[in-house]
Amino acid sequence: MAVYDLEEQEQISELKAWWAQYGKLVTTIAVVAALASVGWQAWQWYSNKTAAEAGAVYYSLQQAAAEQDAQKARDAAGRLIGDYGSTAYAQLGALLSASVQFAKGDLDNARSQLEWAADEGKDPALRELARLRLAAVLLQQDAADKALARLQPVPDSAYKARFEDLRGDALAAQGKPAEARVAYQAAIDALASAGEEAVTLREVVRIKLESLEG
Repeated sequence: MAVYDLEEQEQISELKAWWAQYGKLVTTIAVVAALASVGWQAWQWYSNKTAAEAGAVYYSLQQAAAEQDAQKARDAAGRLIGDYGSTAYAQLGALLSASVQFAKGDLDNARSQLEWAADEGKDPALRELARLRLAAVLLQQDAADKALARLQPVPDSAYKARFEDLRGDALAAQGKPAEARVAYQAAIDALASAGEEAVTLREVVRIKLESLEG
């Protein structure tokens, strides 16, 4: 028994020595891990809460768009951008509100919201869509040079044909038929392998190209 008591005393002494050397480190690690866990849970709660609130505002914007209420749509989009700008709802809201403003002839407000979606939006695909629509608004405002700037670079995506088509429109508006033909042909080439849904657009672009050639 004395041997065992001695061994236990030695183990206790070693443990005390180890704790004296590493105890503070172990305690610090444990506290940091606990704080990280609490912080993660808090962040998850905040993210879910923010997404739910942004979703509710976006729903009100959808209702305003359905009613073609430009003022309500603009207010809802402004709230999404101001309070929930880091969410996808803000980018979607800016695009949706801009379409309402455009339909009502308010090109300045449509342009402002599309500029935010194109420059500040988080989703790359939605940024491309915003650039495309923004260029269309700029063309309506007789700002072909600014429209062309927004259309560069042309994305290698599902929007490629529409970008090239709009580039052709802008170049034609600038009195550059040769460059416009190149853009229209690029749009037709991009649509060559597209499905039936692209037939109408392909025909429209073909007519534009033939009119320039004529």
